Order: sequence, then C-alpha cells, then structure tokens
Amino acid sequence: MFAGLGRFTYRQRIWVLAATALFIAFALSWGTGLFSYVDHGGFEDPGAESTRAAEVLEDEFGHDAVDVIVVYRSSELKVDNPVFAANVRKTVEGLPKDKVASAPNYLDEDLSKRERGALISKDKMATYVPITLKGKTNDDRMDSYKAIADDLDAGPLDTYVGGSLGVGKEISDRAESDVVTAEAISLPALLVLLVVIFGGVVAALMPLAVGGLAILGSLTMLRALTYVTEVSVFAVNVATLLGLGLAIDYGLFMVNRFREESARDGTDTREAVARTLATAGRTVAFSGITVMIAFSGLLFFPQPILRSIGLGGMAVVLFDVLAALVVLPALLSVVGPRIDALQLRLFRRRPAAVGTTAATATPIATGTGAWARLAHSVMRRPSLYLASVGGVLLAFASALVFTHVGSTDQRYLPQDANPRIATDMLRNDFPAGGIGQIDVVLTGDMTKKGLEDYADRLNDLPGAVNANVARTDDDAAHVAVSYKGETDDPETADLVRDVRAEAPPKGADEVLVGGAAALQNDNIDAIVQAVPWTLAFVIAVTTVLLFLAFGSVVLPLKAIVMGFLSLGASLGVVIWGFQEGHLGGLLGFDAVGTIDPTYLVLILIVAFGLAMDYELFLLSRVREEYLRSGDNTHSVAVGLQRTGGIITSAALLLVVVMVAMGSSALLSLKIIGIGLAVAVVVDATLVRALLVPAGMRLLGRANWWLPRPLRWLHDRIGVSEGEEAEPRPQSASAPAVPLAENADNQKIRP
Repeated sequence: MFAGLGRFTYRQRIWVLAATALFIAFALSWGTGLFSYVDHGGFEDPGAESTRAAEVLEDEFGHDAVDVIVVYRSSELKVDNPVFAANVRKTVEGLPKDKVASAPNYLDEDLSKRERGALISKDKMATYVPITLKGKTNDDRMDSYKAIADDLDAGPLDTYVGGSLGVGKEISDRAESDVVTAEAISLPALLVLLVVIFGGVVAALMPLAVGGLAILGSLTMLRALTYVTEVSVFAVNVATLLGLGLAIDYGLFMVNRFREESARDGTDTREAVARTLATAGRTVAFSGITVMIAFSGLLFFPQPILRSIGLGGMAVVLFDVLAALVVLPALLSVVGPRIDALQLRLFRRRPAAVGTTAATATPIATGTGAWARLAHSVMRRPSLYLASVGGVLLAFASALVFTHVGSTDQRYLPQDANPRIATDMLRNDFPAGGIGQIDVVLTGDMTKKGLEDYADRLNDLPGAVNANVARTDDDAAHVAVSYKGETDDPETADLVRDVRAEAPPKGADEVLVGGAAALQNDNIDAIVQAVPWTLAFVIAVTTVLLFLAFGSVVLPLKAIVMGFLSLGASLGVVIWGFQEGHLGGLLGFDAVGTIDPTYLVLILIVAFGLAMDYELFLLSRVREEYLRSGDNTHSVAVGLQRTGGIITSAALLLVVVMVAMGSSALLSLKIIGIGLAVAVVVDATLVRALLVPAGMRLLGRANWWLPRPLRWLHDRIGVSEGEEAEPRPQSASAPAVPLAENADNQKIRP
C-alpha cells in the first residue's frame, strides 16, 4: 500500500505540488486569522460544583463579581491631592456605560467611610477601582474589557490593571505573541542543524519545507476546529510548535531514507520514493497514529483547555502525516538525484547504501563509528546498562512524591508584568490585601436566623477570616467566606472541604460551594478521576497498534514500561526544576511552590506519544533486520547503529522547537516547553539508546514471541516495516545466520 502510494505520488507529483500551493494561499489568507477566535480560559470543569455555584449565583443575583481591578499610584501625590483625585474621577466617569456595570472608587459619596478607606493604600499614595463588566458570559465580559482597556490610563498616575480578566488577557496575549517569537527563533536554528545533519542545503530544505507547511496547516486546522468547539490559546501554542517539530522529524526520517535508497546501485528516483514510503513512510504513519492516540487521551478530561489541545493536536499530527507521506514524496520526486546538491565542504557527507553479504542478504554492521561502538558495548554488558540507567531514571522520578499541585494565576507572569504588579500591590499595600473569598450558594426556604447561624458556624472554621450573609432573595442566599492566602495553599483547600462538610441550615434544598479556591479543588479532583481512564485507553490502544506493527506480544508491553519509566524521570525533573525552583536562576523565573496539574497531564500525554514515536523508529529498523537474519542480538545492534544518529538528530531538532517555546517569559509555556524538551532528551538518550537495546538483548528471542492464534491474526491484519524482505524464521530452529561482531571482534550470540 505504501509503496503504491509512493509510485502514485511520483506520477502525480506536479498535481500534488500545485494543490499544495493552493492550500498555502488559502492558509495564508484564512488560517492565519485563528487568533481572533481562540478562547482565553478553559481551566475549569464545566460539570464541577464550583462551576454550578457560579452559574446559580449569576442566575439568582446577577453578575456582580469584580472582573478587573485598576490600581492608580503616584510617587509624589497622595490620594487627597486634587490632581490625583481629578485624574481618577475623569478616568472612571469616562468609562462607557454599555461596557461597565459598576466601578466604585474612593471618591464615591454613596460608599461608607469604611468602604472608601478599604480602597486607599496604607501609605495614602495609591487607590484601586474594582470594575464589574457587562456581559452574560466570560467571553462577553472579556470583549467588554478589551473595549475599555485603553481608557483605563489616568494621565500622570501610574496605572496597573489586575483582576481575573486582566491577568487572563495578559497570559493570553503573551502566549499568542510568544508562539510567533518561538517560531522565528527555531526556524533559522533548524535550518543550520539540518544542513549539518545532511551536509547540504537541498536535503536540509526538504524537512524545513514540510515544517513550514505544518505551521500553516496547524493554524488552518485549528481555525476549522473553532467552529465546532472551544480552542484554547494554549492549544495554539502546543499544537503549532509540536506540529512544526514532528513535521521536521518526519521529514528528517523520510529524507534520510530516500538518500539511503537512492544510493543503492540501479535504483531510480521512482523506486527510491516507493521504497522510502514502504519503509520510513510506513513507520511515519504508525508514529503519527501513535501520537494521535496519545492526544486523544486528553478527551477524557472535562476541562476545555485539555480537550481543545487534544483535538488540536490530533488534527495537526494528521496534517503532519499527510504532508510527510504525500507532499514530501512529491518534492523528492522532483528533486531526485539533486537531493545532495549544494553540499557544503565542511559538512559534506553521503550515506552509504545498505550493503549486503552475498551469502545472507544481511545488512553489514561495519563495527566502526560511535553508534556501532555503543551498540556493541550495550550488547556485551546489557545487565550493567539496564541496572545503571534504570537506577538513574528511578532517582529522577523520585521527585514526584513531592508534587504540590496549584493553579495558574498572576504568579505565572514575569515580575514586571502589569497585572502581577497590580496584584502584588493589592496584597501588600491595601488594608484588605491578600483576602480571597469562597462563595456558598444556598437554595430553598431558609429563615434569616438559620442563615446567620450557618454563617457563624462557617466563621468558626480554621482558616476563615470572616463569613457573612452577603445577599438573599425569596429562594436563594449567598454566604461569603473570606480567607487569607493563595487559592492553592493547603490551608485554603482544607477550608473548602470544611465548608462543604458543614451541615446546611434548615430548609436548604441545595448547597453549592464556589469561588477560585473551590474551583482549584474541583479541577484537581476531575484530573485525578480522569487520569486512570486516560492511561487505560492510551495503553490499550497503543499496545494493539504496536502489536500490529511488530507482530509481538512482548515488545508492546516492554515499550509501555520503558515509556512510563522515561516519563516518570522527566516529570520528576519538572517538579524539581519548576515547583521547587532549582531551574529558576537558569531560566529566569520565580518558583511558585506549586504546579498546575494541567501542565503535568499535558507533558505526560504528549511525551508518551513522542516516546512511542522514537520507539517505533528504532524497533521498525530492528525488525527489518530481524526479518532478514532471524538473529535478535545482531538485529538490535544494527538497528541501534542505523537509527541512533538519526533519532538523536530528530530529537535535537524537536528540542530546539521546545526550548524556543520554553524561552517565553510566561511560566506556563516554560514548564511545557522545557518539560517536553527534557522528556525528549531523556527518552532519546538514556532510554532509546541504552535501556531499550539492553532490555531487548536480555530478552533475546522472547522479544518476538507470538502465540499461534495471534500470529495468524497478525499475518492477516498486521502492517510493519520490512515486510517485503525475507520471511521471518518461524521457530527457534531457524537456519543459522552470521552473528554480529562486538568491538573485540568476538561473535555475539542471542
């Protein structure tokens, strides 16, 4: 099938490239408008109690929460100075009434003396204005905020804008701009690295062309998704940059195999393209499916941000696979033998075709080069490598026991960000600084006395600063419970649980606990509940896919175990580096002391897909050799030797893209980018180059064990690289084949 696709693409190469040009024009005009349609929230669970509490609160009493907080400060004038007061009054009174529901300030005569005093800083040099915006939904209120954002500046006074929408917009704006910056940084670096890897400009431009197409394709696919679901701005960042990295990885594997096949004697461009699709192309297809399976695991989570990243990632990877299997072969068909044109003298290299011995038709492992030496070393001492590398990975993973989950807020912004400064001022400079609120919504027929007694009981809970009946109507009441500290402090989480456990007043039909702290608790619970289902689905489907690819029961299970060992180590580094702050000095951020579990889940899922990606490329080449020789040890050594350099190169290219994302000043993007970069490095070096070959050496022929019923099934529906080669030996009594030699010219037996 894949060889046929290659021959078809070769024949229709001009039409394929013409269609690609039309798509590029469409993507440039339509897909690049994506950012106007992305969602700026999505961290909450729509079915959680806290979300329901917010909905009932608005339905019963209307929206009166503070959306934006504007702090006005002067280094010279006090708030009672006429100039200071005039600028505040002019600014607030000039806000459009159709966008602003309320904006109380210290000059309002309707406020009590105590209320006005709460709006003035302790040093009398600053004031803040809490603004409630008009709009039925959060998106509507965000639109209102964008409409008034330029009107909040108060002349000579320093203006700082915070609040939930102020912080949210700043995070979204930085995420949008940083993805463009990351692409601008990574593309030139990728070109240089590809020239070094291939030794020439033409070969280097092939994967880069697919990468550029992937960026436009990513924006277009995500724009299309906005018509059927919410697409988070973080989905744009992750999907676009990961799509770029995977496209270049796939292009690298395809071009490398094309050059290798082209170097065979008597092979023309048509057959080189067909053979490339039949081998590397087949593996790229399986790899793409594996990564899409990993992304589909995010659909088990209720949070819109994770679901949109899952859908966006699946769409983008699908586009990457199509580009690698259709557009790139068309380019290779046009370029043909000129793939090695414009070679640079300093980096000039030409891959040798896969040689064969006349007697066995088995690829020759020359025993030279760093990867050959490493392969023979691992084959000689597999137990040592397995124990030492496994111990290192477990040591890294041990940091996971110190995980302390939290929420994304202003602390994820850099210190000089306007909303972070505003929030810090509110906390440090004003009388009620650092006070948060838990909202308790009660419905039913309750007495005033019963509500007051209930509020008194809540007021006595550990961690509660104050509790009072804020609002009531005929069949609902709102009780506000104040607390001091961050929403993700352990004491705050305990207070939320205590409030929920408190017996309701007589006559209450329903009690819902909401607010930022309750939302944080609910999100953690939702993630904890979804993770087992996600892992079960991803593991089951990946196991089936690897069985179809390799015709083995053992290899899929081994791949899953190795993959999660790699992920545990990578997540341990993330906890150590970001939550505990050990990477703060190097990467330029302040440790929050917690980590948002949303990012841990994202790293887990994406890194698992990438781990299986590299596993497929290594094991596909090992299986190709095993189909020819039937010698497990020889096949593992040759597979590592043949793929070690190219997998390392692909990992390096992907790391460049992820580090570019991690260069963002936004802590959330740092965590995702650097976390994925660490995962790729760990997997491509310690796991794929050492742990997997050592494990396969020790397992011997058991790697390829397959019960007879499953063998019958695989023979009919399995698809794996190298099936055109000689049939695999059917039993351990297969004819003897030459064994690979180690560095000491000693034969290595399985």
